Amino acid sequence: MSTFTKAISIRWADLDPNFHLRHSAYYDFGAQHRIEILEQNGMTLQVMNEQHFGPIAFREECVFRKEIRLNDKITINTKIGKMKADASRWTIVHELRDDHNVLCAKITIDGAWMDTRLRKLANPTPPIAVAVMNAIPKTDDFVLL
Repeated sequence: MSTFTKAISIRWADLDPNFHLRHSAYYDFGAQHRIEILEQNGMTLQVMNEQHFGPIAFREECVFRKEIRLNDKITINTKIGKMKADASRWTIVHELRDDHNVLCAKITIDGAWMDTRLRKLANPTPPIAVAVMNAIPKTDDFVLL
């Protein structure tokens, strides 16, 4: 898979009092897109529940470059920027771009996998997580940690 891009539908509820996309909506779009890419590659919520693991976030940051309004045509692109060889730690990058390919925002999230029974970091990383994370496209400046 070389890209994972999706058109975003901006809803009225996503706007703030200034009539542009509210800051927390960006994070919601990123979270939804991450789950969709995992599911598309076979790591469904059911699989994570059955195998007792799930993703956790250590840090999430959004850099806002250009405001997004209700009728703007926006796409989100998701890639991995950094990852340990065993996929135990990772950085995912989302870019939100308009229909002229102008970067509107960049979300960066650092995370890992958690054993949901022990409530601790999953060690070792579940095999399906390693396979799926390796299948996700990488940024041009990807770093193997």
